[in-house]
Amino acid sequence: MSTNDPNLGDIDIRVIKTEALDHDELGMVHQLFDLSYRQANHSYLEKSFSKLRYIALAKIGKTLAGFAVAETVKIHLPRLADPQIVVLAGICCVHPDYRRMGLFTKLEVSAAEGSGLLKSAKRLLMCGRMAHPVSYRTIGKFPSAIPKYGIPLSDWHKDMGLKVSELDGATIDSETLTVIGDGSPCGYPNIDCEVTEKEWLLFKTVNRNRGDTLLGIVWVPDAPEGW
Repeated sequence: MSTNDPNLGDIDIRVIKTEALDHDELGMVHQLFDLSYRQANHSYLEKSFSKLRYIALAKIGKTLAGFAVAETVKIHLPRLADPQIVVLAGICCVHPDYRRMGLFTKLEVSAAEGSGLLKSAKRLLMCGRMAHPVSYRTIGKFPSAIPKYGIPLSDWHKDMGLKVSELDGATIDSETLTVIGDGSPCGYPNIDCEVTEKEWLLFKTVNRNRGDTLLGIVWVPDAPEGW
């Protein structure tokens, strides 16, 4: 970036309910989605709006620099006595001109904060569907993240995957945490990054042409005992 390039302080981020998107805003979201994915499936994106109630919009002037969709709930989870805060992270797209400046993470957090539940969270479970190994890197670096290639899932991990999938009505293979698609992919990410063979191995059960994704789960800042 040059010294004239924008930073996060130059970007206006607004969080609204997905149902409150007006016609012009929805059009801008679609345009950025088209830029971020080949064969971008607008129906897939808008279907996620019915499950994930908040969208963070990042603008510089009239340009949409990025958006992220998310939902945060407080529910009972398998093998834990008290209700837990769960973040469901949805699609996040950042315009190529504004990448590698921390905007992806800023948008995801902003959308997750929409419900107000994060303020009371001492520990939370973050979940998101990944269609590409690069997306998984965000959570895969954490020790508590699942799945990890070559490490079998425990019964608790599998139960957690099933519980999380219930929140948005998805069908999941609990043995691999592969979310089974409905026959149509959300699109194919336009990502210019090196991906190792080992990273692709984690996605070997994911049929992207069918719309499959990989459910990634991680505890923040740390996992409950026994995880």
